[in-house]
Amino acid sequence: MTTMTLPRTRAAMVLAVIGGSLALWASAKVQVPFWPVPMTMQTFVVVALGMLLGARAGVAAVALYLAQGAMGLPVFAGPVGGLAYMAGPTGGFLLGFLIAAFVAGSIQTRNLLGQGAVALLAHAVLFVPGVLWLSTFVGLQQAFIAGAVPFVLATLLKASLNVAAARVVR
Repeated sequence: MTTMTLPRTRAAMVLAVIGGSLALWASAKVQVPFWPVPMTMQTFVVVALGMLLGARAGVAAVALYLAQGAMGLPVFAGPVGGLAYMAGPTGGFLLGFLIAAFVAGSIQTRNLLGQGAVALLAHAVLFVPGVLWLSTFVGLQQAFIAGAVPFVLATLLKASLNVAAARVVR
């Protein structure tokens, strides 16, 4: 199926990808005090990019964001960037961003329940590489307890916001 909002020209697509990477950068700076780490709006933006731009452009926007971080720009939560940060405990979640944008952009539907299922699935697949990578630092059980469980309610809220945003933009 087609994407929710389809940039019609190559220039529009390039601008959408650049704008998406900047939105992701800004979303990393929106932090809500939370345990065990502050919660950001990054996962919301990642899924929104896929849902609104489609798999190709959504993944491109996330990849551009990750490239900015790899170059050392302080795009991640907190004033940090660089490859050392990306290889740290949250590195798997950064990889999960790519997968989530791809999933959200690959499965397009106009049905409200279908959109909710896509948003939830995209958020869920993000946690797989995140928890697995984190487990190399703290063990699988602790990684799941600290890296997934606390975020269940926030994920449900963000997925609902993704559906609402997609419907409004459409």
